[in-house]
Amino acid sequence: MTKRSSRLILALAAGVFLAVTACGTTHENSGSGGGQQAAAGKCKGPGAKYTIGMSQANVAEPYRQRMDDDIRTAAATVPQFAVNFADAAQDNAKQVDQVTNFLTQQIDLLVISPNEATPLTAVVKQAYDRGIPVLVLDRKVDGDAYTEFIGADNAEIGRQAGQYFANVLLPHGGKIAELRGLAGSTPAKERADGFAQGIAGRNIQIVATQDGDWLQDKGEQQADAILKANPDIQAIYSQNDPMAEGARIAAINAGRPDLPITGIDGLPIEAGGIKAVEAGRISATFVYPTGGKEAVAEAKKLLLDCQTVTRTQTLSTKLVTKDNAAQVYAELNRG
Repeated sequence: MTKRSSRLILALAAGVFLAVTACGTTHENSGSGGGQQAAAGKCKGPGAKYTIGMSQANVAEPYRQRMDDDIRTAAATVPQFAVNFADAAQDNAKQVDQVTNFLTQQIDLLVISPNEATPLTAVVKQAYDRGIPVLVLDRKVDGDAYTEFIGADNAEIGRQAGQYFANVLLPHGGKIAELRGLAGSTPAKERADGFAQGIAGRNIQIVATQDGDWLQDKGEQQADAILKANPDIQAIYSQNDPMAEGARIAAINAGRPDLPITGIDGLPIEAGGIKAVEAGRISATFVYPTGGKEAVAEAKKLLLDCQTVTRTQTLSTKLVTKDNAAQVYAELNRG
């Protein structure tokens, strides 16, 4: 064999080696498409069984209990799926531990609704870097180390709420208060930012802002303090329905039973925001889908069908007032 032939063989061998190593699908060398490639690696088709870990921020919120229920109901129709649920009870450290435990159990897919964004980012990335598909519901994490985010546009919901105040409740302007959700959760900031955009230039002044942590009792406490300090406010914007219900109790106790109060969530259940609007306890709410059934559908695509999913799935919202509450309630329960 000539030296030229030897060099040619060595070059061809090196080329084959580089081509083979370049085809690896581990997350570490897959770049921004790593989530899709990792998910493809987890897909074993409809003949296999899969364990899904669902990490919930706090089931004390009716919205989050409904999210778990929606996942449970949808997963029951997929015999290949077993879903393990964990409740972080609004504790970041506990949620990190629960996700870490899921990883120890070697789950096939993680669904998570983070309590707060930054404290949960690292453990979500850890799951993603291990090649586990990650579906993030409702609340975001920092960065893009996840497979898909599923949720409504919170900034847009906030903006629509602001427009409702500007066009319907206080078309001539006025003083209002705002009850925000848990500081550090992305919906709280986005709903506040969107609302500010919706009332911009409309002579509506937010004279008091307090965090109610998404909870009815905390919302009632904060609204009570607000009304004592600002007895002349003309309406309250609450970032979810339970806090709005708490604010209504505070308003009644303050002798302001007709104070306009709006919420967000619009759960189609007897104790939800749509029925609260229909009964006149709150003036309006916005439907905020849980994403539970959508998460199971995406898990099925990833694990059973070996398909890819989009990076973001934006769910639709709807303004609910007394005029359409009964209709919206019926439509959502049919769906």
